[in-house]
Amino acid sequence: MASFNRITIVGYLGRDPDLRYTPQGTAVCNFSVATTERRKDKSGEFQDVTTWFNVSVWGNRAETSSQYLAKGKLVYLEGRLTQREYQDRDGNTRTSLDVNASDLQFIGPRGEDAPPMRDEGRAKAQPAEASPAQVTEDDIPF
Repeated sequence: MASFNRITIVGYLGRDPDLRYTPQGTAVCNFSVATTERRKDKSGEFQDVTTWFNVSVWGNRAETSSQYLAKGKLVYLEGRLTQREYQDRDGNTRTSLDVNASDLQFIGPRGEDAPPMRDEGRAKAQPAEASPAQVTEDDIPF
């Protein structure tokens, strides 16, 4: 039986993208993304639960991500999920969720320097009042 590993994330960048190049010249961009969901705890109080993902984007998408993304920006991405264990400074074993992104879309208001949307016709079909509000520092879950 075949297996399938695919993850879709909509979240906020936790840090500015870091663009590097492999010795062969391939671009790789790394950043973190946070998602937050609201859950009720045992006492019935709502608690925000934040999950962090380390994201790697390769090739032309890496260079574009580095140019247009910044901490606090909302992003949609798809890719493969991997789990990695490592030792922290104190010798404790930690777990990291890493995403190798294969598709990336910028969400939010378009600035004049933003890349064009993938489907311009779909964007024009939405009414003007449906555009998302500006993201502020208070909207960031960290």
